Amino acid sequence: MQIAKIAVLTSMILAVLFAPSSITRGATIAIGPSAFPSGSPLITFDGLPFGLEVNGLTVGGAIFQTTLAGVATNGLADIDNGPGVTNNVNPPNVVSFANPPGGALVVNLPAAETLFGFGYAIETVGTVPNAATINLFNGSTSVGSISFTGNSDPFFTGGFAGVQSTLPFNQAVLTFSQVGAAYAVDNIRFGVPEPASLIMMSLGALGIFVTVLWQRRLQIVG
Repeated sequence: MQIAKIAVLTSMILAVLFAPSSITRGATIAIGPSAFPSGSPLITFDGLPFGLEVNGLTVGGAIFQTTLAGVATNGLADIDNGPGVTNNVNPPNVVSFANPPGGALVVNLPAAETLFGFGYAIETVGTVPNAATINLFNGSTSVGSISFTGNSDPFFTGGFAGVQSTLPFNQAVLTFSQVGAAYAVDNIRFGVPEPASLIMMSLGALGIFVTVLWQRRLQIVG
């Protein structure tokens, strides 16, 4: 219990330190599936029928939306079997009909979390920088974002995109590189880390902050 309190306090301090003007943004790091504690929620879409509309779908307590230019829109994605089995996608899964500019898959979580991740694939091959991007929100407030390079997984470009934030969030907005004509999403995970893991991340973020302050001090002195 004491460790958990220290972790929360550290996160609150870092939230203040990293907050520019009126926008609160946390420190984010990329994580793998092993960073999620045992028993964390996992959405696989197993048992859902092919062709089921994704916009407005509720699975595992999470509400999904497909948006275009920020507006919830039907007909952008459904539950299907494309592109087939990859290292991180196993049908049934979310599949987009297209990947239009301004389109996104929004995951509204049942509670505030600090861990989120998913397996993905996009309809292209080879290495693609910024293949998948996660933007995190607490209500309407942006708390951080992170992008991932996709690699052959094993054929189509994809991988696992996971993020840990020092600030809690209840919504994740997923966008994908326009290099891929369509995208697939599966094995969505979310939760909160073990207290020791949160402390390690917070201390690392604090170290970065102190380094930045020191560099600015040197510039001013110089």
